[in-house]
Amino acid sequence: MKIIVVGGVAGGPSFATRLRRLNENHEIVLYERGENISFASCALPYYLGGVIKDRDSLIERTPAQLKEKNNIDVFIEHEVTSIDPINKTVSVKNLADGTNKIDNYDRLILASGARPTLPPIKGANEAKNGFILRNVTHADKIMDFLNTEKPQSVTVLGAGVMGLELAENFKERGLDVTLIDQLPQVAFPYDTEIAALVYDHLVEHGLHVILNTTVTEISDHGRTVHLSNGDTLQTDMIIFATGVAPNNELAASAGIDLSKSGQVKVDNRLQTNVEDIYAIGDIIETTSIVTGLPTPSMLSSAANRQGHLLADIINGADLHYRGYLGSGVAKIFDYTASYTGLTEHMLKAAGITNYKTIFITPFDHAYFYPGAERLNLKLIFDGETGKILGAQAVGKKGVDKRIGQLSVAITGNLTVFDLPDLEIPYSPPYSSSRDVVNIAGYVGINQMTKVAETIDVAAIPAEDFKTAYFLDVREPGKAKSGSVEATANIPLNELRDRIAEIPKDKKVYLTFRKGLNTYTAARILAGFGIKAIMIEEN
Repeated sequence: MKIIVVGGVAGGPSFATRLRRLNENHEIVLYERGENISFASCALPYYLGGVIKDRDSLIERTPAQLKEKNNIDVFIEHEVTSIDPINKTVSVKNLADGTNKIDNYDRLILASGARPTLPPIKGANEAKNGFILRNVTHADKIMDFLNTEKPQSVTVLGAGVMGLELAENFKERGLDVTLIDQLPQVAFPYDTEIAALVYDHLVEHGLHVILNTTVTEISDHGRTVHLSNGDTLQTDMIIFATGVAPNNELAASAGIDLSKSGQVKVDNRLQTNVEDIYAIGDIIETTSIVTGLPTPSMLSSAANRQGHLLADIINGADLHYRGYLGSGVAKIFDYTASYTGLTEHMLKAAGITNYKTIFITPFDHAYFYPGAERLNLKLIFDGETGKILGAQAVGKKGVDKRIGQLSVAITGNLTVFDLPDLEIPYSPPYSSSRDVVNIAGYVGINQMTKVAETIDVAAIPAEDFKTAYFLDVREPGKAKSGSVEATANIPLNELRDRIAEIPKDKKVYLTFRKGLNTYTAARILAGFGIKAIMIEEN
């Protein structure tokens, strides 16, 4: 059997090498229109920042290595321009010399990935100092500009994960960095509680962050950036990190079904609607493990796993793709931000409203062991069953570990009621006797059973600010926390003795404070027949 693979970055090589390990008899051909295959695209910002110094280390395999070790025929700078699904052939153009050829297949694997999208900004195409970053060739051009032109300032358009990673690495190189996004937050699709902490961290490290603003024009060959708020910026360099779109033209021309957003539709065996044509990676629409609804699959880690699985399927295994969860992590200076599953943004976009959230800020390890820092965790779960739908966290240590654990929990269909039972390895330098994940379970159960009720500060009715009683339970000498002005301050250790001061004819809120004190206060008040709602803030 002859298998042709289109695309050689993540999913394509993963598929091809796995298939060869399973079967020595198949003929495997891989076409890649770029100059490199199997490169670490997620490492490119760190190469530009000088953290990764060896360029060659970015390329995990070369065509020669795949031929020698795996007997896979790899053709770089070869673009598959069309598919004839009736005759099972593809047209291939050699981009180096312009020649064309026809090649036949028994199975065709589309792993052509995605490309950067450029917003329709007047003058963007004339920006001689403007760059995109998607592959090693792009990185080479940026590095050459950095070394020869020695820019002192850079403007990054787009404050998603790629934009944040680039902004950090350019700042570490000593550049003056301005980050611009049209959204009201950084780090979309993280929710606002996490994004606000990331924003503060960026500003603390000297970045200029401009939100709710678009670029209307770029002039002076890229030296002047005009903003929708009327301001102009002078910059030595521009990076467009404004998102990606699937490379779907080849699939569309072959009659392969696409989603409304342009992804290739596949079934649970990663097959398209066209016989013997399969697809993996950034170009596909698959199914969400959490909701069962259609979802894009846009992570290289997912592409690699899909490629590995598809090789088993092509070789005859009765296996199925369970779907896409979506788990990511990003380094942002000395913070780590990570997520798994669905955010509130995603849930609302899917029309799902029956969910609950908690936001907790426990220490990342035992508070008495030196270096303990707050870890900020948001957990989202089904309002009826407690099934975990998603989680996000930001902090300095242990963030990816907790989100990884919650990724497993979601994949295993666990609920908040299961989290307290998880035996997380404990030692003071690494955790607490009740780990962050356990605590999330306790708080989630409190929400489900209404033992303790919380509310985001933005959800407090306007009328309540006029009529309700806001209690601050901070101890003497402690600084005020949160944005809500308290009606009264009664320290926690005096609360029982002063319970008569709490009105029973008004709604009672406990102002935001990190740690257990507000929960403890809520339980004390409940013991005296007073329901208190704890305010959550980031």
